[in-house]
Amino acid sequence: MLTTCLKHKSTKMFAIRLLTTASIFLWANNSHAAYLSGNAKPFHNGGTGECNECHSTGAVDSGAPRRGNLLGSDASSTCLRCHQSPEGFQHEPYQVATSGIELVEGVAPRELTPGGDFGWLKKNYRWSGEGRDKEASQGERHGHNIVAADYGYSADTKLSTAPGGNFPANALSCISCHDPHGNYRRSVDGAISNAGKPIIASGSYNNSPEPDAFSTVSVYRMLAGKGFRAAPGVEFTADPPTAVAPSAYNREESSTDTRVAYGSGVSEWCSNCHGSIHDAGTGRATQHPSGKQGKLSAEITYNYNAYLSSGNLNGSAATAYSSLVPFEMGTDDYSVLKSTANSNGSNRSGATMDSNVMCLSCHRAHASGWDSSMRWNANTTFIVYDGKYPGTDNGAPAAIAQGRTSTEVKMAMYGRRASDFAVYQRSLCNKCHAKD
Repeated sequence: MLTTCLKHKSTKMFAIRLLTTASIFLWANNSHAAYLSGNAKPFHNGGTGECNECHSTGAVDSGAPRRGNLLGSDASSTCLRCHQSPEGFQHEPYQVATSGIELVEGVAPRELTPGGDFGWLKKNYRWSGEGRDKEASQGERHGHNIVAADYGYSADTKLSTAPGGNFPANALSCISCHDPHGNYRRSVDGAISNAGKPIIASGSYNNSPEPDAFSTVSVYRMLAGKGFRAAPGVEFTADPPTAVAPSAYNREESSTDTRVAYGSGVSEWCSNCHGSIHDAGTGRATQHPSGKQGKLSAEITYNYNAYLSSGNLNGSAATAYSSLVPFEMGTDDYSVLKSTANSNGSNRSGATMDSNVMCLSCHRAHASGWDSSMRWNANTTFIVYDGKYPGTDNGAPAAIAQGRTSTEVKMAMYGRRASDFAVYQRSLCNKCHAKD
């Protein structure tokens, strides 16, 4: 009798395992089919997502097993299975790279997240002008060169390590910055840890729930924090920044800005890899203050709020904000950040004496249409020329168009109207320094 019961139990357990395996297999295939059809939805939910979306239980595509049995050839390739927009499909908010097939000559990347589109890394520009025969803006200079072999992204060929740090360029991937398993969490007291109470949701948005005594939320954008081993010999010493994004964030900004409310800690977090980039003695002619050392002076605060465009200092502090030149608010109060982050123009308030300059005041986190991942073209005299975005298609001087079409320039400026600027608009460094 006992033997019969055990056999029956064994058979029942085998059937349960078989059904469970079959369910996982079908779910994974249906999910992948949804991805291929353009109907995939985000599955991270602020923390660890579905294992089968990134890992295989066996060999991948009948080939040799990959590290961690990833579904892509490497970490970034695995991420881009969902985070690159499939050709011809409507893009999703979480997509941060335009399909390489779409990036033909004269066509700009189309993803407009605050961090930027990695597709700009594939856009190379050359031009002649001002007596110099070979001017260039190479794609690899446009941002962080993630290694994603399946999608045509490779390591930086000029820099072997991160500027101001020792992070190896050939190891750079999406999970060099973002914790792939989403372990870092924010507790009700604001403390950040990589273990503890369960994560109930993303903490990145203005409509995210707040943690309580029994639960936590994910840190901003699932960024890694203290103790994270990003590469051999590189361990993070700073936690993710305090920041909140609006729920609508991958969009053109022709009518209203996408305002991420940066609270504090952005530059300090960037220093995990770029620690000495602003230190004296690095060989740079100037060292721009940022983070806690970048507190705005009374003059800079006034300039930021008054500056509208070249020659126009008639702005108001109530409407001064520009996502092309964002700033840290100097607060860790999430209620303040949530009430500030928006994409409908509901809060356009400018800088205060508590505000800071940060790395993202000038640079995008992923990539942009300009060298050094700048938010505007810092290598030209005018970013608007004769009332138009300069381009190879509208007669702008080659040294100002710099190989780009006017449509590409407009997309690199996130769809803003050229008429939002002066007829001959100079660098947006002037938003703070007002030297034009």
